[in-house]
Amino acid sequence: MSGLILGIETSCDETAAALVDTSGRALSSVISSQISLHRDFGGVVPELASREHAKVILSVIEQAFTDAGREFSSAGLEAVAVTKGPGLAGSLMVGVAAAKALSIGWEVPLVGVNHLEGHIFAIELDYPEVQFPMAMLVVSGGHTMIVRAERRGEYDILGETVDDAAGEAFDKVARLLGLGYPGGPEIERLSRAGDPFAIRFPRAKTKSEYDFSFSGPKTAVANYVKSHPGAAGADVAAAFQSSVVETLVEKTVAAAITSGCASIGLSGGVGANTLLRARLAEEGERAGLAVYVPAKRNCTDNGAMIAAAGRFLLERFGPSDPELDAMPSLRLS
Repeated sequence: MSGLILGIETSCDETAAALVDTSGRALSSVISSQISLHRDFGGVVPELASREHAKVILSVIEQAFTDAGREFSSAGLEAVAVTKGPGLAGSLMVGVAAAKALSIGWEVPLVGVNHLEGHIFAIELDYPEVQFPMAMLVVSGGHTMIVRAERRGEYDILGETVDDAAGEAFDKVARLLGLGYPGGPEIERLSRAGDPFAIRFPRAKTKSEYDFSFSGPKTAVANYVKSHPGAAGADVAAAFQSSVVETLVEKTVAAAITSGCASIGLSGGVGANTLLRARLAEEGERAGLAVYVPAKRNCTDNGAMIAAAGRFLLERFGPSDPELDAMPSLRLS
């Protein structure tokens, strides 16, 4: 396969497009963020998100071609890959509709990509040669899971959240502390001035060894703030961040060792957290595992990861049905 892949991502509140070449190198990666649009609401408003996607998607795609030094045309284009799910229904529909229109108009194949598989392929944007099997920690806004990848395209979910995802917990704790949205970066910023050992928040137990639960720790923070009105917000933030990171790292490394993995990887928006990146690298290397922590720009939702996954899916399974639909509740399989 010799052409470029256009990747389009609109699963939540970021409109993204990228061009990836045959070597897996991103020639461009354009992301239009909606943070300022949703900040006053403390979270993503689905209807506003879909409207904004519709407003900017064409300009984002055109900018991806411009940044790659290419004309906005089908010249050299092998396929159009697009996130089909999971995600917000309205947001997904905008991306899928745009991809279908380009596929038909340019007469190039259409490839529907699972957003979660895209996060797994994000690793290869920075590490073209990955050691398999790999235990992948995917921590995006609404997802927290450990996926064992035997090889590309072959996955087994070892653990996932039973309630709040880590990103959701960060957002909720940030609101408790009077911080802005999104909560993850705000918690990290405030934590720099705090003592992570000043408070000990609980690590929730789950029935399955590698599942996650962040609702309990979040409630513990709420109770602590209520009963300690004079507590330093920085200490609360640092202690909560530490508890989340500790849980994520311990379970991922343990799952990798137990399931016989050669490596561990990290992706998803929460994967941009500095403490998580450092601790996962440290503990993974201590366990004798190869560790793949991609650049922060490749952790968050982006079109390059969708293009990378799309190339693999096109080679393995061929193009998707031209009548591709958005699948908001899609699972990783």
